[in-house]
Amino acid sequence: MPRPSQLLHPQREPAPTRPAATVLLLRDGEQGLEVLMTRRSMTASFAPGAYVFPGGGIDAADAQAHAQATRRPTQSNEHLTQAIAAIRESFEELGVLLARHTDGGTPATAADVAALDRHQPLLAQCVARGLTLAAADVYVLAHWITDRDLPRRFDVPFLVARMPDGQTPVADETEQFEPVWVRPADALERHQAGQFFIIFPTIRTLERLQKYPDVASVLAACASEQPLWTSSPRAGWLAGKDARYMEHEAPFGELELVSPDGQQLHHLDWQAEQPVALLKNVQRLTAPNPGFMTGPGTNSYLVGDPRTGYIAIDPGPADPAHIERLWRAAGDKIRYIVCTHSHADHSPGAKPLQALCSEPKPPILGLSSQPTARANSEFTPDRELQNQELLALTAVGPEGEITHTLRVEHTPGHAANHLCLVLQEDGLLFSGDHILNGSTTVVDPPDGNMNDYLDSLDRLAAIAAGEGVDFILPAHGYVLGSAGQVIAHLKQHRLAREAKVMAVMRADPDGTMDDWVAKAYDDVPPRVWPVAKRSLLAHVERIQAMAPGND
Repeated sequence: MPRPSQLLHPQREPAPTRPAATVLLLRDGEQGLEVLMTRRSMTASFAPGAYVFPGGGIDAADAQAHAQATRRPTQSNEHLTQAIAAIRESFEELGVLLARHTDGGTPATAADVAALDRHQPLLAQCVARGLTLAAADVYVLAHWITDRDLPRRFDVPFLVARMPDGQTPVADETEQFEPVWVRPADALERHQAGQFFIIFPTIRTLERLQKYPDVASVLAACASEQPLWTSSPRAGWLAGKDARYMEHEAPFGELELVSPDGQQLHHLDWQAEQPVALLKNVQRLTAPNPGFMTGPGTNSYLVGDPRTGYIAIDPGPADPAHIERLWRAAGDKIRYIVCTHSHADHSPGAKPLQALCSEPKPPILGLSSQPTARANSEFTPDRELQNQELLALTAVGPEGEITHTLRVEHTPGHAANHLCLVLQEDGLLFSGDHILNGSTTVVDPPDGNMNDYLDSLDRLAAIAAGEGVDFILPAHGYVLGSAGQVIAHLKQHRLAREAKVMAVMRADPDGTMDDWVAKAYDDVPPRVWPVAKRSLLAHVERIQAMAPGND
């Protein structure tokens, strides 16, 4: 983790969470799956006026009611308590009762609901009427933990259950109003049109529900007793508006790095005019070269501070305005210029940047391009970097000594002369093009090699696990968090793609590369195939090298 002294903002403890439970009551409508939603009071302390699923806080009595509820053999005590709370809340708020008659197990009817008082404790009334809460019919769909920046926070499972036949929801007109059955896609469309206000967890839940055709398919997906996803979103600003993201979404890791405590302070807009501070000792400047291969542009990084000076990583293309912005952001205190590899969007800016710097000129460091590199990727540094070499910036000031140390890790694969850098004191990995945010890198033979690429991934995985490296700062895209998981997922993706390539080759041994790419990459748009064909060749070479008789 980054040193606390390098965090940009004073940290504060997020508000504590309160246990709660929410239930999505589902039915099969004429046009597909429908979910019951209701509008919260405009004076509610949390999400006033939003359309939500029924639910509320878990009471101590909910945990003591297990004997009065049905349960599945695999249903944990925690999930049973949550189901009981959700059943109670749906009854109090909407008059919907998930219960069964004790003498036969038939579902509660509208007559049973009419005989109960929604303002009195539910459990005692059910016992008196011979009803058992139908917790066995309630399944866990998801687990949400309220965003860290919000003043009221809940730790809440989103549960699902089939709406009981013959019952009609009636809002309590105190906490909930206007119950409505709606298809997930319709609710999202109405929200986009400004007609149906829903909050972030509701939006993401509805988005995922869209893929299910009916209630049975949802309940089948929840049979494992584990939530299909768990999330505590993070908030930033995009185009001047509130923007929230789950763990798998591209900006999440950057928000976690900049604001670990969840404060909504960081702006996510891509721009090339100003440096973006990620820590006190790390700035990012994105070159104005967005495109299909570069995403929002090539990220140049400055590591260091005004006392120690800076190391410039990947000065990018030879764009004069970008180079000058990089030089000015460092206050003409660049001590080293490091290129992760020699591709045309990474290293050409090195010499123009060096020329701007005062004497003594900072050396350009990296690895020379190999004879296998393309003509536009020729690169010769002032000095070759050795594997695991340390580049340290140190200064002594009123607050004592401060050091920023980058360790070099040779990582061939994307290019033969590719390297990554580890900021040792803060657990950051500058990954160049080896790991990207939002896409997988191209491995382009002969300079690219799939065996080398996978071996380098393994080495980076070991570093992440052994040294507590949590964040990856790529040459394209936002910062990535959960570094170990990202690397493991990336390797799994590569091996899965390779298995698909191998199957295609076996099914069509006389096929051409064009034949194979259309089948092995049928899950990506055809416009991507010319680029994908480069990585396909790298997989083919690796598969052929592993074939019997080629050892």
